[in-house]
Amino acid sequence: MGQPLGWGRRYLMVRPDHFRIDYVINPYMSTQDQPDPVRTMAQWESLRQAIIDAGGEVEVLAQRPDSPDMVYAMNLGLAVEPGRVMLSHMRFEPRRQESIDASAWFGSNGFAVSRTGMDGVGPTFESGDAFVFGDSLVVGYGPRTDAEALKHLATEWGVRVRGLRITHEGMYHLDLPFCPVDSTHAMIYPPAFDDAGRAALAGIVPDPIVLTDEEAFAFSGNSIVVNETILMPACSPRLREILTGLGLRVVVLDLSEFHKGGGSIRCLTNPLDFDLSAAAVPGGEVLLSV
Repeated sequence: MGQPLGWGRRYLMVRPDHFRIDYVINPYMSTQDQPDPVRTMAQWESLRQAIIDAGGEVEVLAQRPDSPDMVYAMNLGLAVEPGRVMLSHMRFEPRRQESIDASAWFGSNGFAVSRTGMDGVGPTFESGDAFVFGDSLVVGYGPRTDAEALKHLATEWGVRVRGLRITHEGMYHLDLPFCPVDSTHAMIYPPAFDDAGRAALAGIVPDPIVLTDEEAFAFSGNSIVVNETILMPACSPRLREILTGLGLRVVVLDLSEFHKGGGSIRCLTNPLDFDLSAAAVPGGEVLLSV
């Protein structure tokens, strides 16, 4: 059995005062299927409280009225200890103004701010594609993050970056088909990746929990672990048996209004305590699944 994750106890969330579907940038979105504001706020508050109940901390950032997707806080930036953040450089222009408020919040809360690009110039990087796991920063690339951004991350911070090419339209960020559970276990959905990526996963995750199609598209991989609790938007009996067998308490929350925008629990929560010390490599290193 693996050891508990060394991160995931402090999160940034964005209060969904202006969450709506104004455009379509993933297969789950439709401007004809708008979230209900009352249900949206109740679901968000239930998640915030569940994190606190599990022993975690939550910081809250106000949402820009012109940024309906800003509620998916995981994509504001990759925050790591001791106090550094790589702001996301969004693929799609309607989301790029989110970084204005994100930069101000991170800067005022003691984070040194870096970027891979600005105003559409430079490689795109979306932090929903990045997780600390084992001896590496694991980064998905293809749909939202450019391969060139991985080199930027590696050299900027002097870390080992392992890249996985995402090829599945419905798994456009790594936080959908890859969910760290403890130091050796992760929920994974292999069809999200190309052949090389699937092969690379075998070397990255010692103890994989392979998701079925049904589990993956119920957003089960978009979950978070807070201490001994795993917060999930859906959990099949099979997954529940596996996860409780690892000593985790499974809590299932209704996040259905946020599924309309293509995200769930992980998308709504940005961990502020990633520790990259185990991934340190002088000068940085990039290992791509090619």
